[in-house]
Amino acid sequence: MSHNRIKIPAGFWTGLHQLGIAPNKVVRKARLPLTIITEPVVNTAQYFSIWHAYSELIGDTAKGIIQLATGFETAHYPPAVLAAYHARDYRDALTRMVRYKQLCPPESLRITEEDEYCTIELKWLDSEQPGPSMLIGITLAFLLELGRRGTGQGKHLTARSVEFSHSMGDVQSLEAYFGCRVQIGGNCNKLTLHRSDLDRSFVSYNAELLKILAPVLDQSLDEQQHRTSITRMVKWIMKRSLTGGRPNIQIVAGELGMSDRTLQRRLSNEGTSFKHLLTHVRHEQAREYLADPTLDISEVAFLIGYEDQNSFYRAFRLWEDDTPSNWRTEHLVKT
Repeated sequence: MSHNRIKIPAGFWTGLHQLGIAPNKVVRKARLPLTIITEPVVNTAQYFSIWHAYSELIGDTAKGIIQLATGFETAHYPPAVLAAYHARDYRDALTRMVRYKQLCPPESLRITEEDEYCTIELKWLDSEQPGPSMLIGITLAFLLELGRRGTGQGKHLTARSVEFSHSMGDVQSLEAYFGCRVQIGGNCNKLTLHRSDLDRSFVSYNAELLKILAPVLDQSLDEQQHRTSITRMVKWIMKRSLTGGRPNIQIVAGELGMSDRTLQRRLSNEGTSFKHLLTHVRHEQAREYLADPTLDISEVAFLIGYEDQNSFYRAFRLWEDDTPSNWRTEHLVKT
């Protein structure tokens, strides 16, 4: 979770400044070093702290969402957003937003077109810790704002519906902004648009600029996905070789056709480590196996590479602050 490296666009601080909020006030409230303003690379936990601090300083979440979404100047858009803003039409813009969002975790977007609607759902890359309401709201509001600015339609372009899983402050002002019903307390965060709006051309379309921006962004994305695939491959190999023992880095590196030092370096570039991944995989598998009532707890311990049950109990307590049997009972009752 905290291993992610997130770059905050410089325009974010400019945007705050325009709203009358001093960036150093936000950083102080988030209890982070002031250097973040000039060297804006943070981890996920710090990123969330910044959004929580902004939310507290603004007071009302809805107000903060609308003010930042509408007040953020196009001139300050980061490259990934510029590529969407200068797209051919609204559909092209949204597709680019979803694609290039992968360059800036911790959230990802999923787009689906069905019948006369288009739905964009926001998901967290780490589902165990959902992000701040303010960030969720801004992300979805900005997708509509992008369409409004790109098409030149302004407020005439409205959403069909919006759903948020958590409280968002003044819902009426959000409904006035989105131009539709806003549902709070849903089981996901999603923006639903009218599919017919996706064909609207962008007045900001700039083919020349896209020719320059797109290849650079695509290359960054390819490099990032290549790094991610190493983490995925390691996790996959670990899951296969957990039973009855603990996979070591030499074995995994050997399967990937590289030295353990190279593997360590590649994982470090990805912001993780072999030890961290092993713990993560064991935790993931433990939850999966415990959800199966046919497996004894001693079997679960063996399946995730613990030779004795006590070591498994100790590890599980660290992960879940509970015993495996209690966790299983609670989980099976819920399902």
